[in-house]
Amino acid sequence: MATWGTRGLRGSTLEDLINHTNERYKESGLALIQKIPTPIKPINIDKESRHITLAYFDQKSTVDYIGAVQGIPVCFDAKECVSTTFPLQNIHEHQMIFMEEFEKQGGVSFIILYFTGLDEMYYVPFRRLLEYWNRGRNGGRKSFTYEEIDKTYQIHTKHGAYVHYLEMLQKDLDSRD
Repeated sequence: MATWGTRGLRGSTLEDLINHTNERYKESGLALIQKIPTPIKPINIDKESRHITLAYFDQKSTVDYIGAVQGIPVCFDAKECVSTTFPLQNIHEHQMIFMEEFEKQGGVSFIILYFTGLDEMYYVPFRRLLEYWNRGRNGGRKSFTYEEIDKTYQIHTKHGAYVHYLEMLQKDLDSRD
């Protein structure tokens, strides 16, 4: 079992806050967003307790969340960063491909990035994430910094939603017109 501070629990606090926010959005009829579980293949199951004791990831996961906001398809991933530099290796190529294909189908893709040391959260539109990604693939920096983040996309707590990302989603949509 993972213990506090290990890789196994990274992101769980942010995901809990997002899950709570998504529940508030659902209750108020604003959005229907679901957490996508990571598919696993059980290897050993304790017959007495019927708990999985050994498993491995069955396939590559896409993104953490998918759903619709007022008829607009959205998908996003939740990421945490202790320092002020976010390594792009924390986003997998298959996730970038999925988000890009999702956008081509008329959806909106993004990440919610929490700089834990600064206690600040940001909505990072896919188009910006793709710029960072391509820069790294073309021999440039394989990370992006806090300084590069558009601070107008900062996410705040509002109306009981801990990670009130809908305003930033609207800002993203407005910038596409």
